[in-house]
Amino acid sequence: MVNPFMPPPSRTSPPMFDSPLVDRFSRVHWLAVPLLYVPGIVAVLGYSAAATGVTWSATLGLVAAGVLAWTFVEYWLHRTLFHWQPAGALGERMHFVLHGVHHKWPRDRYRLVMPPAVSLMLYWLFLSLWTALMGDAAYAFHAGFVAGYVFYDLMHYYMHHGHPSWGWVKRLRKHHLVHHSPNLANERKFGVSCTMWDHVFGTY
Repeated sequence: MVNPFMPPPSRTSPPMFDSPLVDRFSRVHWLAVPLLYVPGIVAVLGYSAAATGVTWSATLGLVAAGVLAWTFVEYWLHRTLFHWQPAGALGERMHFVLHGVHHKWPRDRYRLVMPPAVSLMLYWLFLSLWTALMGDAAYAFHAGFVAGYVFYDLMHYYMHHGHPSWGWVKRLRKHHLVHHSPNLANERKFGVSCTMWDHVFGTY
């Protein structure tokens, strides 16, 4: 029986790894993102409300700050880590596994959102970081940060496989698809869920 959330290789989703088991973990259905992280958002918000002294007005501000922080992290990781290719065969392979696969097969619908094997680890890593830096305020902040991530992953999928009718989504989609042109991929338009940081850092 085929697992719809971890589908096998196909013509439109070629194998990345020699190991069939490892390769299976490189694919994920887009629905896995809201199924995993909407409860994750609710959980940290619930903990913040029940176990910390953070007020609801402060919670709203922290959630908004978390969303904003996500947009910056998304931009900066995409611009630096995802498009960094160290010299040599090992560097080329690292870049391909991390992000190059998406530029090679941009229509692969099972490699458009981050695999849970990676995103779950980052969920807890970032929560630990915020907790160390902000104490009780971390939970509401993390809720916003993860909400930003969910919007980013779902929007990224929609940009490649949807047919937007709203003007701002059309513009966002065009922004991202221009990034996929070979002569601009390493230089321009790194924002996916928003274009603000491209304007700020001159990569629009």
